[in-house]
Amino acid sequence: MAERKRPGDDAAGDRPEDEAYTDSDLQDGAIAAADEPEGRGGDKAESGGVATKREGRRGGNRIGGFFREVVSELRKVIWPTRKELLTYTGVVIAFVTVMTTIVALLDYGFGKAILATFGN
Repeated sequence: MAERKRPGDDAAGDRPEDEAYTDSDLQDGAIAAADEPEGRGGDKAESGGVATKREGRRGGNRIGGFFREVVSELRKVIWPTRKELLTYTGVVIAFVTVMTTIVALLDYGFGKAILATFGN
């Protein structure tokens, strides 16, 4: 199945998350050091004792960075068309209605069976 092109995609492979790793890279740990986030999870001694600019920033940059990442991820989303959205909504409503009916009937049946067994 062909991958759909996302809006805002330039050339393939421009983003770091597009890098492909082989199973041998994962098993050998070749990419472990490159994938670890900087400045998280411990003191400077664990990360080699060198502080970076990223580690020194605190407060407002975290919030701004979070929202920049959210907007970036939302640009990657392939949004459904109006027709697809209505179709999916109809399927969900029908499924929920059927399941609610089944549970209600089972509840009613088990209730009657318990009352018949143990009486009033």
